[in-house]
Amino acid sequence: MYDILRGWYSRNFSDPQAVALVILLLIIFGLVYLVGDIMAPVLVAIVLAYLLESVVSTMEGWRLPRTIASLFVLAMIVSLSVIVLFGLIPVLSQQTTSIVRETPGMIQNIQEQMLRLPQLYPDMFTVEQVNDLIESLRSELTSFTQSVLSFSLARLGNLVMIAVYVVLVPIMVFFALKDKHTLLAFARKFMPKRSELTFQVWHEVDKKIGNYIRGKFFEILIVWAVTFALFLSMGLNYSLLLSFLVGLSVIIPYVGAIAVTVPIALIGFFQWGFTAKLGYLLLAYQVIQILDGNVLVPLLFSEVVNLHPLAIIAAVIFFGGLFGLWGVFFAIPLATLVQAVLNSWPEELEYKPQN
Repeated sequence: MYDILRGWYSRNFSDPQAVALVILLLIIFGLVYLVGDIMAPVLVAIVLAYLLESVVSTMEGWRLPRTIASLFVLAMIVSLSVIVLFGLIPVLSQQTTSIVRETPGMIQNIQEQMLRLPQLYPDMFTVEQVNDLIESLRSELTSFTQSVLSFSLARLGNLVMIAVYVVLVPIMVFFALKDKHTLLAFARKFMPKRSELTFQVWHEVDKKIGNYIRGKFFEILIVWAVTFALFLSMGLNYSLLLSFLVGLSVIIPYVGAIAVTVPIALIGFFQWGFTAKLGYLLLAYQVIQILDGNVLVPLLFSEVVNLHPLAIIAAVIFFGGLFGLWGVFFAIPLATLVQAVLNSWPEELEYKPQN
């Protein structure tokens, strides 16, 4: 057993650069896991600065000073923050509150529809089964309503954190962009002298992750806009909120689209009942999902990420469990990081066990 373990270690960790890379990744993941909640504004600012670096670099190519380009990006972030805070969030909050307020009526409607099942299909449903199902459904909806209210009060009521994100994050993004080269030079002081493997991994990850995150951002906006136009044209209630959920659902591959179908179908049912219009709604929504998966995603992410679907789902579960919502959003980039490490790992060295 000792020779087997020694041989495995010799094959995989004989290169000091590989050991340094593993230690560096463990330190970064450990810090994010331990102080991620406290340092969340800083992490958000770093991610935004990384994504907006291409904008600054493009403007530098137009012979604009980096400081001026960074100020332009700061103005853009502040403008978008004002639009989101005073235009989007109040409407979404209002529609969420309306849904919660109408939940008792929805429950009553469901009960009336379900109580008819034993009469319509006596061979399939009994009164006892329907009553048990109604009780279970009422309990789940009540629990969901309480969770939504507590989440809203906990999140929206924390004005200090909102102020931190609205005021400090744009400022940190500005300085991160403006002083990029100074900050990178400072960070390199803590890197091992020989870090070729680390930089090789970084170049591969940088080429894929930046394009992926920017592509995902555009995918969310496109899916949200198209779905909102569909829901609004059909007169569906809570069109903005439901389309916003559809846009966010693309963050979680495979699972997100299925999960969002439930509230869309329920709202459509409460508004129109079992009518042809409900069928048209679900059919059109399915067409959008098909076009997203087969046209938009290949167009935006062609050759950016080459991961097996099982690896993607496993990454969502694993990193989501570690880092929560942020882990879900960055599950595929983090999986790409793991893939880059494995692809760049030093080749196995021949190991001969001692006699």
